[in-house]
Amino acid sequence: MTAVLKTINPLLNADILYALASMGHGDSIVLCDANFPGESVARKTSLGRLLRVDGASVVEVAEAVLSLMPLDNFIDDAAQCMEVVGAPDESPQVQREVQAVIDANENESFKLMPVERFAFYAKASSAYAVIASGERRFYGCFILTKGVLAPEA
Repeated sequence: MTAVLKTINPLLNADILYALASMGHGDSIVLCDANFPGESVARKTSLGRLLRVDGASVVEVAEAVLSLMPLDNFIDDAAQCMEVVGAPDESPQVQREVQAVIDANENESFKLMPVERFAFYAKASSAYAVIASGERRFYGCFILTKGVLAPEA
């Protein structure tokens, strides 16, 4: 079922909205591509089960998530991506597109920090939740750490 509410992206179903609302400052969420071992990794997370948005790209999922969730400005690695195996300085198109989504949704700069593949799996296992997208491009895997909303004046 899709959320049909004003200002809430329809990709954010009830399970994803629950996960985002349940996360606290410093909790992280994984947005992954179709090749990521999402089911097995998600079983190790706080939520304990995989959330899915199969019909969307990881870029679309990032846009939806970041429309509601602020990134953590207390840490240097609030936005992480899986490092390209054998080419750690390479930045695939999907990563550049997610970087653009981050830039458009945040008031300050959050550079995507690459994480070696197996270290990424370990970090993902300790996340709050994993959202699997239908993204088929390689290296479409990201870890985003939730920040805080400042009080209104």
